[in-house]
Amino acid sequence: MTARVALVLVSHSAELARGTAELAEQMAPDVLIRGVGGGPDGGLGTSLDAVQKVLGDVLTTLANSAAGGGVVVLGDLGSSVLTVEAALELDESLTEHVVLARAPFVEGAVAAAVTAHGGADLAAVLESANASVRMFAAVEAARSPEAGGPPSDGEAGGETETSRTVIVRNPLGLHARPAALVSRKVAELGATVTIDGVDASSVLQLMALGATQGRELRVEATGERAAEAVNTVVEMIHAGFGEV
Repeated sequence: MTARVALVLVSHSAELARGTAELAEQMAPDVLIRGVGGGPDGGLGTSLDAVQKVLGDVLTTLANSAAGGGVVVLGDLGSSVLTVEAALELDESLTEHVVLARAPFVEGAVAAAVTAHGGADLAAVLESANASVRMFAAVEAARSPEAGGPPSDGEAGGETETSRTVIVRNPLGLHARPAALVSRKVAELGATVTIDGVDASSVLQLMALGATQGRELRVEATGERAAEAVNTVVEMIHAGFGEV
């Protein structure tokens, strides 16, 4: 059984914690995600006791599942991060299974959830959350003139390379749900795939494209299953993800 990695989201706002958890759960419905926020001072700040309790409950749930892979924690602001650090300092046993991400709250939560859904281990889920801060830079780099145009079909570096274009048909385009579907499918196919120059296995980079209805996208892939990967992704986008 693949070890499961859970997420705990700590916010000054209970509503923000719950809302971000719900968004992440939509991307990865099989991942254990808990939000904790607010405090005794009218909803501002975060409660150390609440954070400790949620971490304990999540770890117990993972242990009982016989597939505990650890917990990645995200905090929305500095004092939330300090609360998590205090919880870890007070109970050193937590540090064996709990890691604190240094990542944007919403983007990091979504990236971590999708990565955990794919069966990644604790280190990989943490890295995915932390890397989310670089998503916009990656998109801008891919769009820059220095990046050059897309390579043509054929052989590149000894690997099979294939590309096709497709028009986005659904009105909202590659929003959160379709982006998650594409990223998961790409991970299953085992090829390196890009869409308009960004990593198609990254739900956040796909969302950052802002690709809505009518936009033409170039899908490229390299690897032994490049043609299959390109055709699969193109068909998903052309079908409109069940929204047309």
